[in-house]
Amino acid sequence: MAADRRIVIENCAIATVDGHDTEYASGHVVVAGNRIESLGAGAAPEGLENVARRIDASGHLVTPGLINTHHHFYQWITRGLATDHNLFNWLVALYPTWARIDEPMVRAAAQGSLAMMARGGVTTAMDHHYVFPRGSGDLSGAIIGAARDMGVRFTLARGSMDRSEKDGGLPPDFAVETLDGALAATEETVRQHHDSSFDAMTQIAVAPCSPFSVSTELLRDGAQLARRLGVRLHTHGSETVEEEKFCHELFGMGPTDYFESTGWLGEDVWMAHCVHMNDSDIAAFARSRTGVAHCPSSNARLAAGIARVPDMLAAGVPVGLGVDGTASNESGELHTELRNALLINRLGGHREAALNARQALRLGTYGGAQVLGRAAETGSLEPGKLADLVLWKLDTLAHASIADPVTALVFGAAAPVTASFVNGRQIVEDGRLLTADEDAIARATRDEARRLARIAAEA
Repeated sequence: MAADRRIVIENCAIATVDGHDTEYASGHVVVAGNRIESLGAGAAPEGLENVARRIDASGHLVTPGLINTHHHFYQWITRGLATDHNLFNWLVALYPTWARIDEPMVRAAAQGSLAMMARGGVTTAMDHHYVFPRGSGDLSGAIIGAARDMGVRFTLARGSMDRSEKDGGLPPDFAVETLDGALAATEETVRQHHDSSFDAMTQIAVAPCSPFSVSTELLRDGAQLARRLGVRLHTHGSETVEEEKFCHELFGMGPTDYFESTGWLGEDVWMAHCVHMNDSDIAAFARSRTGVAHCPSSNARLAAGIARVPDMLAAGVPVGLGVDGTASNESGELHTELRNALLINRLGGHREAALNARQALRLGTYGGAQVLGRAAETGSLEPGKLADLVLWKLDTLAHASIADPVTALVFGAAAPVTASFVNGRQIVEDGRLLTADEDAIARATRDEARRLARIAAEA
């Protein structure tokens, strides 16, 4: 929409998730172009010019769009497999199948993953893609193109692996890259696709997969590459007790100390999971401002454990939420993670004091923006920020008897999305995508899942 054209949203509850957790029981939001121009209590100001649309949002809560900080899109076509495995056994079971993905499969899987998130209120998505089988095509381009077509803001964490079975790793030998090949391909992806502007729709991070699938050299050189190019760094960290044992046996230290030794702590770094963190680990993350992508459903699905999110937040660690790959979180939805983060963390030592509804909403919005390095642009509703926002319908049977709208959103059933805006452009209306054919995506993902299963079985 042109910069001088306005959308006015009125008569809604608003949770801004700003620095003061400002909320309005009934208020308005004015969008001009791709920015939030103003918001506040009551009706919008009189005399606004160039109003292209007015939305009566009675019965709705308006929040910042949800921000996903960890995912593996390609796993959309391997959902429902190895359902009773822990992480290492799950990886061993699925890597032979994943090693046979190709560009059409990845494109369809990305469309499926993005569609499920977008229709559930995600406005900024990310994908950590690290499986690049030889001869599989332009996988990064397929993922980025799917996000562009869907209309979501997007970070591709260009992953890599160079420790295969012959080196003591888990991936098949033909599914990994060489050290030099991975670094060169990652740099090329950054140079082709990364946009550092305020309203960027596509950004790239450097993202070797995990301590047990990459060499020390790839971690160290990857960190140096990212900082030379001015982009962020992402990987998996401290996900399971098996990973901690692996690091002690191979490197003589725990995961956090190992990461620090390779340059992988810093305010430009975020790590997925971080389930098994002691007090010293949390202090190191807080001191370095290293971020965490908390993935409660995946952690439970793989029996990894309960991350110490309340302790991380108390120490000042930036924490966002992640769907994780849909082979370990088959729903593929981030808005359910608001509820799961709150409930699962209450099973830990802090019990009912672990998280409240507003802290959960902050994890899924502003916390995610912090983790992705975009808190100046998005993650809260404030004048001058990008117009990434969601209208949640809370006046139906599922929520109407819950007086507090934020409590309704987090504690209640998954709320319908009446409208979702990214960069001032509406991409969802009444729970359906405006930018893609959901039924066509469903057919394509089913077909590609079956094709992958056939290829893997024949191999």
